[in-house]
Amino acid sequence: MPHEYQPLVAPPAGRTGPALWFAFHRGELLIEQVEDAARLPRCLEVTDLGVSAVRSLYLGTYGGEHCFVAELEHANELPAGHSMHGLRAVFGLVDEPLAVLAGRAYQILEWDRNHQFCSRCAAPTVARTEERARACPQCRFTVYPPVSPAIMILIKRGREVLLGRKKEWTPGRYSALAGFVEPGETLEETVRRETREEVGVAVENIRYFGSQPWPFPHSLMVAFVADYAGGEIRPDGVEIEDARFFDAEQLPQLPPSISISRRLITTVCARLARGEAI
Repeated sequence: MPHEYQPLVAPPAGRTGPALWFAFHRGELLIEQVEDAARLPRCLEVTDLGVSAVRSLYLGTYGGEHCFVAELEHANELPAGHSMHGLRAVFGLVDEPLAVLAGRAYQILEWDRNHQFCSRCAAPTVARTEERARACPQCRFTVYPPVSPAIMILIKRGREVLLGRKKEWTPGRYSALAGFVEPGETLEETVRRETREEVGVAVENIRYFGSQPWPFPHSLMVAFVADYAGGEIRPDGVEIEDARFFDAEQLPQLPPSISISRRLITTVCARLARGEAI
């Protein structure tokens, strides 16, 4: 990140300067438009903008600035020059590090909103000050922000890669296969299972590519590359409606650049096109 983000839990005492605010309402983020640039609001308190907040949480610092996330009571009357935008759209409006931090902020906000009461005994929970957690004073059950690991796998065969598409996607769009990790699985076991279940083929030589936090709703995407080891492609018809091998230089429409799937596909295919080992 150009500006380092330092996660913190306890807000500073006696803060007097403005802070960076991630203000959400129903999954949309408040963005300020200044001439041709979009930016996040900066103010002492989010209420200074003339909006009311249901809750707010301290996030830490970004580039030395204090950061907060807030849940707005409504978005009916916004301050002049401000508008609400979905998280995916935010990636095209502000710098990517801030868009990534916005996703993190939203996950923390949703976790806090959804765990105001203990899931075991229904008593009100309280926020802990030494870590990001909510604890029940009655039964001592503690809950932390959830992270759901998911794998992404790009299968190569020679200079071809196997891509699949879901029926709800825009026509012509394909991507790498993906799926959530089940309890007790290693990431490699998930790669093999998801590949077998979704397209019916076997893979070998699984190797790590990279990872990306994905706030829809609270995933961690872990991407891999693997070699095709055999089997006939048979889309499951549920998750995947079509799957096929594509030449590295004749790719279909791909996911947007904000996703690790796009980076995975374009990086691997560029190397395949140059005849490099993967």
